[in-house]
Amino acid sequence: MEQLSQVVTLAILLTAALVGGMIAHRLRQPVILGYLVIGVAVGPHALGLVNDLELVEAVATMGVALLMFTLGLEISIAQLRQVGRVGLWGGMAQVLVTFGLGLVVGIALFKWAIPQAVLFGLIISLSSTSVCLKILMERGELSSVQGRIMLAILIFQDISVVVMMVVLPLLGGVATSLPLALAIAVGKAIFFIGIAIVAGRWVLPWLMGRVGGVRIRELFLLTVLVMCLGAAIGTHIFGLSVVFGAFLVGLVLRETRFVHQALAEITPLRDIFAALFFVSLGMLLAPRFLVDNWASVLLLVAVIILLKLLVVFGVVRIFGYSARIALLTGAGLFQIGEFGFILAQGGVNMAIISDQLYSLILAGAIITMLLTPVSISLASWLFRRLASKAGGKRLVVKETAPALEQPEVPSRVVVAGYGRVGQNIAQGLQDAKIPYLVVDIDPERVAEAKAIGRPRMYGDATNVNVLERAGLDKARALVITYPDPMAVVTTAKTALGINPGLKILARVHRAREADILRRLGVNELVSPEYEASFRFIKRLLNIIGLEKEDRRRILALVRKDEEIAEFNPDESV
Repeated sequence: MEQLSQVVTLAILLTAALVGGMIAHRLRQPVILGYLVIGVAVGPHALGLVNDLELVEAVATMGVALLMFTLGLEISIAQLRQVGRVGLWGGMAQVLVTFGLGLVVGIALFKWAIPQAVLFGLIISLSSTSVCLKILMERGELSSVQGRIMLAILIFQDISVVVMMVVLPLLGGVATSLPLALAIAVGKAIFFIGIAIVAGRWVLPWLMGRVGGVRIRELFLLTVLVMCLGAAIGTHIFGLSVVFGAFLVGLVLRETRFVHQALAEITPLRDIFAALFFVSLGMLLAPRFLVDNWASVLLLVAVIILLKLLVVFGVVRIFGYSARIALLTGAGLFQIGEFGFILAQGGVNMAIISDQLYSLILAGAIITMLLTPVSISLASWLFRRLASKAGGKRLVVKETAPALEQPEVPSRVVVAGYGRVGQNIAQGLQDAKIPYLVVDIDPERVAEAKAIGRPRMYGDATNVNVLERAGLDKARALVITYPDPMAVVTTAKTALGINPGLKILARVHRAREADILRRLGVNELVSPEYEASFRFIKRLLNIIGLEKEDRRRILALVRKDEEIAEFNPDESV
């Protein structure tokens, strides 16, 4: 009977996720918003369709672990190095400043005792890796500048949970020696990282090679799943964060030749459990508590959003990024993270906070999560509007190349974005001896361009003043290479406002952005996914030995089909 009840619970959770996701999609909202809202509806505090909270918690933990594991597979160590300073020092500043302000607000505004205010500061210093990761994936901004900064700061936050879990017993009067406890925690973390590096370099490639040699897909999938959950359990045994272990093993596995197959096999499973995780988060919110304490909840949510938005904005700006990137990063990180629930629950168990305060913090956390997709969309819309106006604030911090002192260089190509694609384009233009200028908002990438003597300019290419300073009114063409869909559209719109006759070549991934760009008059669009598939077909036709005329005819048909499809959403990322 108990087994049947668990099956029914899983069926309800999956159905709820499906319904909530479909409704959100129909309303053109992020599906994560639908998961959270439907979770509130089916949870024990509303309709009460799901009451087996232990099963829900286990499923949710798997969802978080799989999300972080795939994040490790997708984010390379080189990408983390690109935002190393803002990830490490910026993440540290964000946690410490947010904690300090939370402590002050807890004592001065809410009149809490010092242990309660300290716990509140720790909780609000953390953001939700799962929420941010899911939103960035949906928006196609995982590789954007703000996406990489968010992920770097979030990783630092997840690591800092280790220290917070050590401090927690001190607040409850359980532990007495902070230096000793911190030393033990840091030692455990270093030891586990060492094990992960050794396993990733020698053990995992050997094991996956043996399993892959069998050529049975389910065995390969089981191996990947066992590694992910095994790492999560290992870090838990060591007293560390579960998601830290899953992320770490994904990161070391990324350096092996099995990364692409592992990602392909685990992604469908990750999406299912991630959906269940977000539904389970919504189940924690009690609508009745909101009604009875609406004023306190509203004040707490306003304080959390204001504090975190200002702190993150300030930290990102200090590290040299533009106001647009700083605001988008702040809009993505102002929510309370899932580890805040763990700290709050620990506070209740150790009698640091009351059940009433726990419910208040819980309500604030869920509401800030619900508001995050809306806030990012609002921030993006706001900057699209501002970028189309000539009176926007200039975002160029400094000019980093002698060439910029001569903006009258005629007929040059402006390359917006100096990522991997932009670097290859710049190299090609340099080989062809065509004058060009690279514009990028990432100080690290601009420094890389400076190191090899390429004409470059630090600034936000979505801003009218930056493009004017780049001499776009006299440019031969503009190439927009970055993967951020919102930034691509905004840059094209701003550029055409400066030079209506400008030739623009833009990178697109989805039908929505392609349609917008075509309406603006940008017809030269490149889809990396489609171009890769076209190359595959071309090489395949060569391999199978078709005659030259047949190859040309088939490739022409493929190109024609692509023009008819016009970046079909079902075929694009």
